Amino acid sequence: MKVGVFDSGVGGLTVVKSLLEHKLFEEIIYFGDTARVPYGIKDKNTVTRYSLEALEFFKNFEIDLLITACNTVSAYSLNELKEAAPFDVVGVVEPGILALENTVEDKNANILIIGTKATIKSRAYEKPLISNQYSNISACATGLFVPIVEEGLYEGEVLESAMHHYFKDLEHPDAIILGCTHFPLIEKAISNYFQGNTQLIHSGEAIVEYLEHHYDFSKKFEKTELKLFASENPEALRAVAKKWLDL
Repeated sequence: MKVGVFDSGVGGLTVVKSLLEHKLFEEIIYFGDTARVPYGIKDKNTVTRYSLEALEFFKNFEIDLLITACNTVSAYSLNELKEAAPFDVVGVVEPGILALENTVEDKNANILIIGTKATIKSRAYEKPLISNQYSNISACATGLFVPIVEEGLYEGEVLESAMHHYFKDLEHPDAIILGCTHFPLIEKAISNYFQGNTQLIHSGEAIVEYLEHHYDFSKKFEKTELKLFASENPEALRAVAKKWLDL
């Protein structure tokens, strides 16, 4: 089985990491639209146009499934992708919601959602959680985290300053939904900021759980071929992949 993974930049590699660890696919085709990252500051029409252009790229490969490993795309453009694609398309928002529901049983728990401006504006996470009776939800657009991650600054003064800027006035959360696939790359720093006693939910593990419930993965692959593509500076993407995926 062959899968495509699409993200605005390097963040989707956090999803790839989980896919590799669980040996679900024979081949993974990754495309990061690094020339136009970040998507989270763009309007819905622009995000949809970029997403459909990426879809044309994946039509060059005989993939069985496309994962939009970008929360902004998943929130804004998933339906348009599903309608236009000749293969199944799966987003990361719904798996993230299911992972939160499976992890946090207390409907009064203090849940914080962080993501890009576009993802937070869409309320793609909040609406289903509220419908499922979660009553203490807050959301914070943390768009600076994306360029920080793209710069490879997974710790240090710049990241610490950004976290303080966003989190200093927030009540301590019981759980945080990392509503951007870039954010698991700074998961350790976020956990340390909240002193390690906050549950973090991210798309990598969530998507694996979701896929295993919806598709037949009775066959595991000992070796997965990974092909990396980027719309700009593919060397930088490969450098992050080498570090993050232990290639």
